[in-house]
Amino acid sequence: MADFLDVRGHGFARVAVCVPEVHVADPAANAAAHLRVLADAHAAGAHYALCPELGLSGYTSGDLFFQETLLAATRDALRAVAQGTAGWDLLVSVGAPLVVDDRLFNCAVTLYRGRVLAVAPKSYPPNYREFYELRWFQPAATAHATEIPLLGATVPFGTDVLVRLAHVPGFVLHTDVCEDLWTPVPPGTIAALSGATVLANLSASNITVGKWEYRQELVRGSSARNLAVQLYSAAGFGESTSDLAWDGHGLVAERGEVIAETPRFVRGGQFVAADVDLRALQQDRMRQTSFGQNAQQHGRPFRTVAADGPADTRDAETYRSFRRRIDPHPFVPADPAKRDARCREIFLIKATALAQRLLALPEGSRRVVIGISGGRDSTEALLVAVHAMDFLGLPRAHVLGVTMPGLGTTTRTYENACALVRALGATLREIPIGELTGEMFGAIGHDPTVEDVTFENVQAWLRKFLLFGIASQEHGIDLGTGDLSELALGFATYGGDHMSHYGVNAGVPKTLISELIRWAAGTVFAQEPAVAKALHEVLDTPISPELLRPKAENEIAHLSEELVGPYELHDFFLYHFLRFGFGPHRIARMALHAFDDHYDVGEIRHWLLVFLRRFFASQFKRDCVPDGPKVGSGGSLSPRGDWRMPSDASVAAWVAEAETIPER
Repeated sequence: MADFLDVRGHGFARVAVCVPEVHVADPAANAAAHLRVLADAHAAGAHYALCPELGLSGYTSGDLFFQETLLAATRDALRAVAQGTAGWDLLVSVGAPLVVDDRLFNCAVTLYRGRVLAVAPKSYPPNYREFYELRWFQPAATAHATEIPLLGATVPFGTDVLVRLAHVPGFVLHTDVCEDLWTPVPPGTIAALSGATVLANLSASNITVGKWEYRQELVRGSSARNLAVQLYSAAGFGESTSDLAWDGHGLVAERGEVIAETPRFVRGGQFVAADVDLRALQQDRMRQTSFGQNAQQHGRPFRTVAADGPADTRDAETYRSFRRRIDPHPFVPADPAKRDARCREIFLIKATALAQRLLALPEGSRRVVIGISGGRDSTEALLVAVHAMDFLGLPRAHVLGVTMPGLGTTTRTYENACALVRALGATLREIPIGELTGEMFGAIGHDPTVEDVTFENVQAWLRKFLLFGIASQEHGIDLGTGDLSELALGFATYGGDHMSHYGVNAGVPKTLISELIRWAAGTVFAQEPAVAKALHEVLDTPISPELLRPKAENEIAHLSEELVGPYELHDFFLYHFLRFGFGPHRIARMALHAFDDHYDVGEIRHWLLVFLRRFFASQFKRDCVPDGPKVGSGGSLSPRGDWRMPSDASVAAWVAEAETIPER
């Protein structure tokens, strides 16, 4: 179990952004302040720690940068940091002014186990508004040396140096300094195209109104554009406030999301640590062929230095829990405002896609037929169809909601279906299928008392046959209701509810269907109270295909999640399997953290095995799904879109890996 819990074995690296308190022109005090914060970062299990620009001297030292006493004291401070971290398995980048070729450079110095590995000079010292750096510092391009002596060793010097952390797979570091990140073509971008996965920016960055938000956008954008981790450390309390103020701002971003951030305006040193997902960014780079094409054109050879040494002696317990949030519902934003925005976007994607499909039909054929069960998927499809009619200026009566009570239909779902169709002003049509089902059983010689797969499938096939018949009769199209989760699990009858003329829900997972209905009730149909009431009734009804006879008291006997497992787990599995290609071991470890003990590891293992077996066994259904819009970056399962696999592929390797997940 210990190996399973250790996050290091699942492709994560722990990084820290440090903001020590500054003592202007007092390198000895700055070295001590750095070591205090770095000790905390090391104790937290960080593999790498980033500190601010010119942190060992103070960014606001002004003309004191030309004083040999300050420069000598800064080198002593650098030696003190190197010695203080020599026994740690911690890669560290600190900021210092260094003289090279009789010129002064603003440098990022990267150390590991007491020795300097690389020095990166600032490429673009700013010289506008409050910045006056060219008075003191030279741009990196003016340097002649590619190696310099520092702390008793000759080390690489330049912007073309990567540091590979040998015992952390996928960790390749590049450092640049403050303004470099703010330029149109940052050095870090060239480094990312040349193999860097972790980009670190040592910054001073005084604070003005709104600047902290722009920093967030800058750091988030860099991590997204470069498919990388972007770290940022801005100087804090202690820098001179003669003309400027300082807030201290540490950020960790990964592939477009800020995953950790320090508080600002804090006295004393602070840090933030986070586990960054190196495997995810490697997967993205592998998939996004345009990234590779761009790298071919703009990447260039970089020098690489390896950081290696004795094994880490820190307690393994440090790594048995994550230092990051993993969203248990990756398809559904946790923030209510973002969730509402996502729902609006998806609803309109689906409604306008359907509208375009209708416009492609002859004018007299712009009608939609939907089988309405009183459940969530058909409800969402009905809402989309009605809104598409509104969008096109067509009567809602052109939407035919067909309820087909069968052997498993309960009063509750039947009434939900009828109430919703009527409230929306669509056309309601009812065709009971009990008698037809009996005739089919008789024709094939099936015992109607045996409630098996045939018992279920016959009802699904009859319903689809009727819907296609009505669509032909009305010169319209049958709108499919099945969702992404059902496609993944194969939880649909082949040629039955699996088929339609257009699958409007095909890109939406089950967990998001419910949120779309809830959102529509409060926004799109907020002025139609009867609709909102009917929608809330649907949301209060358990998820079920209703293909088995009801229990006593006319209660639903066929609960989907009792058969295939919790949809929130399956949607989690699907997202990470489809979006990143992660293996079962990693997905299970992430799920254990994401759901915060709501499911134990044995439950996760069990349902993950169910997911894998059903997913592989059901590819033949996905090979012939109808057209339908992709709605999210999580992917689709259309064979014409995001997913292509042979329907007879073996699941054995995935099952073998999943079976190594501990059961308790």
